[in-house]
Amino acid sequence: MSTFVLVHGSWHGAWCWEKIIPRLEEAGHRVIALDLPGHGQDHTPVSQVNLKSYTDKLSAILEKESGKVILVGHSMAGLVISQTAEYLPEKIEKLVYLCAYLPKNNQTLIQIAQNEKKEKESPSIVIISEDETCMNLKDERIKDSFYGDCVEDDIIKAKEKLCLEPLAPFFTPVQLTDARFGRIPRVYIETLRDKAISIALQRDMYNEYPNNRIITLDSDHSPFFSHPDELTSHFIQLTF
Repeated sequence: MSTFVLVHGSWHGAWCWEKIIPRLEEAGHRVIALDLPGHGQDHTPVSQVNLKSYTDKLSAILEKESGKVILVGHSMAGLVISQTAEYLPEKIEKLVYLCAYLPKNNQTLIQIAQNEKKEKESPSIVIISEDETCMNLKDERIKDSFYGDCVEDDIIKAKEKLCLEPLAPFFTPVQLTDARFGRIPRVYIETLRDKAISIALQRDMYNEYPNNRIITLDSDHSPFFSHPDELTSHFIQLTF
């Protein structure tokens, strides 16, 4: 039995893993899915959320575990699991990046996103709040960006639960070392038809590091909805 800790990405919450959790549990594994501050059932005001509040919450969960966990981060949560791994490498068996941002030392998410290679500029999906503390999403672009392979029922349910996204964590550089973060085995699950984080950017990020294990899904940005059986199978393979 392995313990999986699942960390959602921007605008989402622990609810996005609802198809994955029972599948992993049926296979005999233990699963913890958390709401980051300001997301899901955690109602921390967005103006009070920063990268440290994310890593503090995740660290508190890991510190309660007696053994090592398989730590999974989706999208934005790649930064969260990376920084937390620097703090608590002894608690993590593997780091799993699910179409996630994989930062280098001293990088911010905004800096990585600016490296996106686009053949043509597409309209932004985000709406910045007037006080510049958070971002909302343009409704008409959500399906194409996040849920291109998903059935309509899943899209409707997800859109009802999406929340405002705090901005401060996007501008905070991670502090990573080879001796701590760098010693943990990394797995990158790339998604070929991703329109939120292009496959080109995903590959640019993981190619910056040696010895990553790469898993390829022919998927959109949300394989936890669109390809739950395939994604769960890959997760289970990581326990062997």
